[in-house]
Amino acid sequence: MSQQAIHDAIQSEIQSQDVVLFMKGTPIFPQCGFSAAVVGVLSHIGVQFKGINVLEDDELRQGIKDFSDWPTIPQLYVKGEFVGGCDIIREMYETGELLEMLNTHGINVQPGAQA
Repeated sequence: MSQQAIHDAIQSEIQSQDVVLFMKGTPIFPQCGFSAAVVGVLSHIGVQFKGINVLEDDELRQGIKDFSDWPTIPQLYVKGEFVGGCDIIREMYETGELLEMLNTHGINVQPGAQA
């Protein structure tokens, strides 16, 4: 697949859902601790999200890094906007900034409910 095709596929994915997590593994079976941590935070606050497993496609795995100009995975997108990786998401969660940002973007959060 060409770089443009990968870029277009990523763009399509992040526009198809309000919350998209590019991760290693799946939300049910994360394949790395950082991806598991972000899934844990999102699940804990009850956010519905789409997980995309970058381990299934090496071009996608590199493509998402190029797309965001961010070197690590996982990567969280909300309403088509790159939010950050594991450390940023954890910090935003701990300070309350993540819930505030999700609410501002009209994302339904249900703390304590399973996503």
